[in-house]
Amino acid sequence: QVQLVESGGGLVRPGGSLRLSCAASESIDGIYAMGWFRRAPGKQRELVATIISTGSANYADSVKGRFTISRDNAKNTVYLQMNSLKPEDTAVYYCHADRSLIRYWGQGTQVTVSS
Repeated sequence: QVQLVESGGGLVRPGGSLRLSCAASESIDGIYAMGWFRRAPGKQRELVATIISTGSANYADSVKGRFTISRDNAKNTVYLQMNSLKPEDTAVYYCHADRSLIRYWGQGTQVTVSS
């Protein structure tokens, strides 16, 4: 079982930046896809970004050009660099990892964008 621990959330002003980290409990070399979802209050869970083992990434339209996902296999970690943050980015952000048809989840980290 892959354990995922997110960090890097917090309170930031509109226009600010945050970098989320998702550290896996084992090597991510064999993990095909990792990424981030988010859930805002009163809304459904939304895909934010995904990166596969080749390095190819895809993003939700709402974050394209502002967010960048990356993975460091040597550190067993996936990152989400979030720039030009908006109040509507406020949500709990969850990391996931897909291996052998099983999706693993982290516990989530809160991101609040407010002045």
